[in-house]
Amino acid sequence: MFNVERWQEIFETLKKNKLRTFLTGLSVASGIFILVILLGFSSGIENGVTTEFQQDATNEIFVRTRITTKGYKGLNPGRRIQLKDEDFAMVSNNYDDFLEYRTANYSIWGGQITYKNETGNYRVQGVLPDNQFIENADIGKGRFINLSDVNESKKVAVIGNKVSQDLFKTENPIEKYISIFGISYKVVGVYFDPGGEREESQVFLPLTSARAAFNGGDNIRNMSFTVKMSENFDEAVALSKNVTDAIEADLKEKHIISPDDTAAVRVNNTLEEAQKIYSLIDTIKAVFWFIGIGTIIAGVVGVGNIMIIIVKERTKEIGIRKALGAVPSSIIGMILQEAIFVTMFSGLFGLIAGLALLEIVGPQVDSPFIKFPQVDFGTAITTVFILVAAGAFAGFLPAYRAAKIKPIVALRDE
Repeated sequence: MFNVERWQEIFETLKKNKLRTFLTGLSVASGIFILVILLGFSSGIENGVTTEFQQDATNEIFVRTRITTKGYKGLNPGRRIQLKDEDFAMVSNNYDDFLEYRTANYSIWGGQITYKNETGNYRVQGVLPDNQFIENADIGKGRFINLSDVNESKKVAVIGNKVSQDLFKTENPIEKYISIFGISYKVVGVYFDPGGEREESQVFLPLTSARAAFNGGDNIRNMSFTVKMSENFDEAVALSKNVTDAIEADLKEKHIISPDDTAAVRVNNTLEEAQKIYSLIDTIKAVFWFIGIGTIIAGVVGVGNIMIIIVKERTKEIGIRKALGAVPSSIIGMILQEAIFVTMFSGLFGLIAGLALLEIVGPQVDSPFIKFPQVDFGTAITTVFILVAAGAFAGFLPAYRAAKIKPIVALRDE
């Protein structure tokens, strides 16, 4: 049991071996410090990647077409594949049970948009109402495109926050009219996007009115879907991959495209990509833990070594204690307390230093794939307790050997 005299005794013992104690404590503290920093940055990587995926739905299937690169069934390569409304209807109907949100898109790049004396070029897209959820667009003012807008080909627009700031400055854009290539559209909503200014530099129109204004007919540039998520992530990934492969096969069959033509039809599956990224993050975490734990083990071994030296130097003292009636458990407890003191003090010092550095440096880190590096305090404290337990274990063998020393042998030791 700890008391003032026992603390003084521990300090005096460690003071005699101050260089060894300092180096051992430094090794233990640096181990915890390195582990905390590594865990903090692995958390930062996870936060950064998660933020990147939040720009769009993580369970999205995105379909676009290009030019065929291979001849097939008598047709020459070099055909441009044009998606139509019937393609969107086919996919929606065939996989209705597995799909949650769906939209067909008709894009107009570099749309010239004017409001009063302000003019800018922005991406203009004709979309369906579900596009709000696929894009993760958060409506800050007004509303998004609805079915009534689509069915009646209304000339309404939803603009990104960046477009609103550029054209309207501080003015409220709702119910105001913008001109897109000379055609007037009433602004009914302003959206915010996790992707920032790049994603907020867009204007959404009802699909039907966009195609009517820009001679789109029944053409669509691309189409997007989200698969229904299940509680099991691996099952959701497997479902998404199966639906992705099936959609690609159906479109290739319909448009008479070679099954091994990888350029003509591109079907991207963000959920599968997310799984790859998260698996990589888990691997990075495992490597960081391995490095950190390896450094800590080196410190714990150092604690064991210094305890061996301390026991050897105190052999005569231990013999006197045993001659005076000290039981083996008290000898073991005496050595273990010193081992625990070194590991606990050093561990807490390394923990505090690591957390302080993350607190100072973390907010300064501004990278797309590393955001808010931090460590869960509960995990950090648990690591310190594990370290203390490891330190006690490292000190047990020297303590056990000390308890086994016979008093007469210890008193003869020089």
